[in-house]
Amino acid sequence: MKNTQLQLLQENLDEINEKIFEIKKEINVIDIAVTSQDVSKLLSTTFNVDKYKHLPHKIVLSSPTFTQGRIHGEQLTKLFGALSFTSPLSDRKCTSMKETHHKSTEAGFSPPVKQLLDQPETVITIDTGYTDLYNVAYLGDNEIWTSGEDKTMKLFSINQRSLLKSITTKSGNVPYDIAVTKNGGLVYTDNSDRTVNIVGKEKIEVIRLRDWKPDSVCSTSSGELLVIMNSIDDTQARVVRYFGLKEKQTIQFDDKGKPLYSPGPFYRYVTENRNKDICVSDDKNRAVVVVSQAGKLRFRYAGHTPAPKNQPFSPRGITTDSQSHILTADFDNDCVHIIDQDGQFHRYIDCGLSEPNGLCTDTDDNLFVAQCETEQVKKIKYLQ
Repeated sequence: MKNTQLQLLQENLDEINEKIFEIKKEINVIDIAVTSQDVSKLLSTTFNVDKYKHLPHKIVLSSPTFTQGRIHGEQLTKLFGALSFTSPLSDRKCTSMKETHHKSTEAGFSPPVKQLLDQPETVITIDTGYTDLYNVAYLGDNEIWTSGEDKTMKLFSINQRSLLKSITTKSGNVPYDIAVTKNGGLVYTDNSDRTVNIVGKEKIEVIRLRDWKPDSVCSTSSGELLVIMNSIDDTQARVVRYFGLKEKQTIQFDDKGKPLYSPGPFYRYVTENRNKDICVSDDKNRAVVVVSQAGKLRFRYAGHTPAPKNQPFSPRGITTDSQSHILTADFDNDCVHIIDQDGQFHRYIDCGLSEPNGLCTDTDDNLFVAQCETEQVKKIKYLQ
């Protein structure tokens, strides 16, 4: 029903736009005749005003009507059983911050409203020891995973600023991107090996791509994976949703059949917002492309001027927070852009950053920035 009504509205809109275009042409002809110094040209001009007196009919759509059935309580109990209640005082259990975060997301919990700080501040700086630092992913319990120009991915304690653990890629290649799954597992993409690797406690599950090279990966609130990938011949780019190892959805074109993302050997990162929008930073197009969960284009954000260093927008890592802000690293301007879920710019975070690349947020809405040049991760407080 929705698709049918959308098609009717689009056809009506096309008809109106065509009529507007014709009217503008007519007005242009009249303007030329009126401003002409040639009287004979003015007198010979025919005005087709009557042709445009009637615009296309307005389409009025009606909403679907839901007819509810009647089910008595006894029927529900018979079919599904009944709930029993245990006092929370008799079975109190501690829940980790990470578990609370996922449960609140699943239940549609609305977080408290937080205001942006006038002056974001750096809380902690962590030296990672990479030649070039690319990515950072929040694990929980004050721990972050990092990756850089090295086959080894490192787990750091945030408060202690110390190395806890290292994992080497299965192929020995440098990982393109890293993410943390809903269950706390590590995921990394191997662009050279054309694989997405899910590191569990006992084994590594592998998604192998035949004709595509994976770039960035993120884990959704529902436990799925979103992977943005580039074709081997560098002619196509797309986002694919995976449930386990199975491909579930492909997002590649807009409603007019045009590519949503630029192909080729350029930087592309992906994340999911609280409203289920899929946000992609597209460095070649110098834009953030946001589509709905169904893959419909919502908007493109092409940066904001003036930029801190007056350089063109160079989007890299991308993440979101509890307020549905979209945060994007701007590599060439040494800053992070904050926009809302509808693409409106709010402000920059530029507190001494140097070549920011990977981004992530924790459960308290602290921002972690992987700085390529200094090989440091900065923890930044930007919300009250």
